[in-house]
This record gives sequence, structure tokens and C-alpha cells, in this order.
Amino acid sequence: MPQSRVTAVQPFRAIEGGRITISGTDLLTPDGQAPDVSIGGRPTRVVYASASAVSVLVPAGVTEGGAVPIRIGGVTGETAFVQVATPFATGLHQVDSPVFDANGNLYVTFSGTRGQQVPVSVFRVRPGGTRETYAAGIVNPTSMAIDPEGRVYVSSRFESLVYRLEEDGMAKPFASDLGVACGLAFASDGTLFVGDRSGTIFAVDRQARATAFAVLPASVAAFHLVFGPDDVLYVTAPTLGTYDSLYRVETNGRVTPLPHRFGRPQGLAVDGTGSLYVVEALAGSSGLYRIPDEGEPELYLAGPGLVGVAFDRHGTLVVCSNETAYRLPASA
Repeated sequence: MPQSRVTAVQPFRAIEGGRITISGTDLLTPDGQAPDVSIGGRPTRVVYASASAVSVLVPAGVTEGGAVPIRIGGVTGETAFVQVATPFATGLHQVDSPVFDANGNLYVTFSGTRGQQVPVSVFRVRPGGTRETYAAGIVNPTSMAIDPEGRVYVSSRFESLVYRLEEDGMAKPFASDLGVACGLAFASDGTLFVGDRSGTIFAVDRQARATAFAVLPASVAAFHLVFGPDDVLYVTAPTLGTYDSLYRVETNGRVTPLPHRFGRPQGLAVDGTGSLYVVEALAGSSGLYRIPDEGEPELYLAGPGLVGVAFDRHGTLVVCSNETAYRLPASA
């Protein structure tokens, strides 16, 4: 009889609940049934099985992170692995755009329901995982960005303004009258761009003067903004449609949809090599996608219900759901 073997795992990275597919040969049991599969010693739920591919959901409770072994009943030979991003900070709410500072500290929001005044608006998570209260008094903190001087800015979609956080976490209003203020991103010259999910992107100069920069379709969720290495702005503006485009906004405000479409695209980030990433939150293969210069997007990390994403300067990846921030070290 032919020997069962594993040839590939796709995607190679996931969080709990993420769907990965294990490809190989003769993966079914002798009587043609789905095999037992475990990840990190924990049994998985098999959602699809054939002789050449088995799809499973990464189980909760995998705590070691990094490269975690996959075991398939009856399959011998070399061990297959998946890189699992594990919970780093919990007890959060709707983390649209986590950010890292130059020291590797992660900032995450607790947004709350519309108009809710929560005890803590922004948490700071140290590289070792210690979570600290950082800022309070911001109603519905939504998106964050760090300026060239290292200061943290937070938008409030309820208050129609952007706050600047002092070193001690004190929140001071910076710019106002910004519509349903959501996504934030700084250009290399220090200009702050703010996405109003009603459809306008504002450019805010260092004196907090705001002007309309570009117009996009209105969104049912937060705009997400990021600058690429070419100093061009990229934006997601999810609608109620099945699929939406990413948008490229030139320095003159011209808006061009990218050819790739995603189910409820949300968080955006750029890694140290200049590659663009986007979270797809709605479709069946939900997770984090890498957008190549040419060709089709690559599912980089599988995971349900993701919203925000960030890389630190060393390549550590954080992806956030509504309640949890997951971390995958750069070495993984």
C-alpha cells in the first residue's frame, strides 16, 4: 500500500479558529474516513477531508506559539508544522488599528458601544506582555497612529476629533470637525490623514488645520489607512457588498481601486520590506492577506473575526479580533 505523507500546509500561519489545509497523499483512513488531526497535542475539528487534502480549524488553548507540530493519524515521516500566533492581550474591544512604538510597546483600544464612556480608552502592552492603563476619557477610541516624533494619536468616531496622547497618557484634542473620524496615518512629512467613514479623507497639517483630500464611498465600518513605502496612501472602506476593493490614493488625491477584492476588508499594515497586508473579515478564508506587486493575494495568516494588524520594526506581527490581540514573533 502507498505510504501516507504530508507535502504542504497552507497557510503556514494561523490563530485559534483559523482554517488551514494540509496537503499530501493518502491522508484518509483505510476505510475512507477523515483522519484524526491534532495541533500542539490538541484535537482539531476537521471541516474537509480527501485523500489529497485535509482542512482543520486550529484549536484554542495552544499556548506555546511559534512552530507547532501537526499530527495526522496514520501519517508517518517528517512532522509538519504551523506557526500559531497566541493571545498577547485580552479584554479589549474592537481594536481597529493597533500600533507599536519605537520601543516595541503595543497600544490597543477599548472602543465600547456607541457613546459609551469606558474606564480605559487605550492600553499599553509591554514587550513582555504586561498590560497597563495608558489613556482614558476618549469616547469610542477607534484608530491610532504614531507621528514622526513618536507621539500617539487616537481618533474618536463619536466625538469627530483626533486626540494626541502625552507621554503620561493624557489625551489632548488635536483636530476636530472630522466627521466619523476613523483611520489614521502619517505621511513622511508629518501630515496626518484621517478617514471619515462618511466618505472623506482629510489631510491635517502640523497646526491641526484640516482640508478635504479625497473622496471615497461611505463605509459601514471604520476606514483603515496606511502609507506604503512609496508615500502613497492605501485605504479600506468596507460596505455591505459581498466584496470591496482596496483603494490607492495618490499624492494629488486621485483615488484608484486596486484589482483585488476582499470580503469586508479592514486592517492594513506594511511590513519592514514594504509589503502591504490587509485583513479580510467576512469571506470563508478569512485572515490576513499579503498583496504582491504582481499576481494574486496570498493568505498569509488564517483567523476568524480579525480587525486590526500591525508590525513592529523587528517584524513581530500582531493581529487583533474584537477582544484579543495575538502576537507572532518575527522569528516565526
